[in-house]
Amino acid sequence: MAKKITKQLKMVIPAGKANPAPPVGPALGQAKVNIGEFVTRFNEGTKSMMGDLVPVVVKVYEDKTFDLIFKTPPASALILKAIGKEKGSGKNVTEKAGSISKAQIREIAEKKMKDLNALDVEGAMRIIEGSAKSMGVEVK
Repeated sequence: MAKKITKQLKMVIPAGKANPAPPVGPALGQAKVNIGEFVTRFNEGTKSMMGDLVPVVVKVYEDKTFDLIFKTPPASALILKAIGKEKGSGKNVTEKAGSISKAQIREIAEKKMKDLNALDVEGAMRIIEGSAKSMGVEVK
């Protein structure tokens, strides 16, 4: 028989840098998760993604065991990394934060494909382009 899920937590943590300090520790403590084990498993599982923000879904079961489901980094973080900026434009219509090529959009779309609600890479590219435009990043 399958274990019953008691709680599901969604967090975004820098890859390989989970620690018991807030906000991670208190959220896991309330769910009665072994924080040390979470930190170890998260840091081991995200070694290859160092430098990225990693969304993670933590499914906590009745017997206090848990599963980690790693997602791809947010599209906005990947776009900012591609243009080499810290943040997007606050005034996306009048001020541009930078520009990004179609090739870079395709690369980001292929990386995010499994987490996007798109049927093919072209659809995923349109989603990423929309995110870029809303951040004030020009698509060329």
